[in-house]
Amino acid sequence: MRFRQKAIRYKGIVVFEKITMPYFKRIPKLYQNNEACFMFIDEGAFSVRTPSHFLPLSKGSALLAKCFDYFFETTNKQRKSSEYVELVGILLHKEIIEEIFQFDISDFNHQVDFNAKRIEVDQLLENFKKSILILIDNPELTDDVMILTKLKEFVLLISKTQNAPSHLHFLSALFNKNATEFKSTIKNNLYSSLSIEELAMLCGMSISTFKRNFKETFNENPAEYLLRLKLIRCSKLLLSSDQRISDIAYDCGFESLSTFNRSFKALFNDSPSNYRKNQID
Repeated sequence: MRFRQKAIRYKGIVVFEKITMPYFKRIPKLYQNNEACFMFIDEGAFSVRTPSHFLPLSKGSALLAKCFDYFFETTNKQRKSSEYVELVGILLHKEIIEEIFQFDISDFNHQVDFNAKRIEVDQLLENFKKSILILIDNPELTDDVMILTKLKEFVLLISKTQNAPSHLHFLSALFNKNATEFKSTIKNNLYSSLSIEELAMLCGMSISTFKRNFKETFNENPAEYLLRLKLIRCSKLLLSSDQRISDIAYDCGFESLSTFNRSFKALFNDSPSNYRKNQID
């Protein structure tokens, strides 16, 4: 299956879309143009990795995300749940939102305790999604007035579920990212399979800035520090659980068993299987 997208645009900017794509391992979601989003998961399952959370999402749920960078990624179990992923998205662009509601987002300073959040889809949201799909499948029915009306309807609908003082306060929060401390971002994603480049992106830094901050914070270069802590965790799991060695390696962020075995032996001077056997004996 190939990647497919159907979209409704306002002034050339995608505001509603339906995406169907084959399964993937990890893809970045980069927001560079003041764009928040809401995504219905219509088929399949995947997770969202942010600086502070790892959110599993499945068919029938939805994602509400602020304007920031994160990753979509899948586990082996999620890839087995369906042959593809299908999403219906509502993209909220700052300039369009300010046009609809005739206000300046910077005039409000409302805060919420999330950057990305799993949403359970109720009947009202399900009905809204169906109305959007009709427009996406029949773009000749749309015009600018209808598009702006549907965007306004969505904002009023979703803001009611988020306990904000008003829809304007809710909107301002969507474009006000909560900062995650550098050290916390590293610790929250310590046992992922993120590359150094991907971890830098998650921290919102260039690779050179990331490496410099990492050395200042942990007094060690990132590759050596991350590998050592992953291996230490693996060594503990080998003794405290009966998990298969391959599962332990995967859960601690290693992408291949051969890489794990080689790295483990270099640190502990023993293979994982012998280490488990000898320590238990």
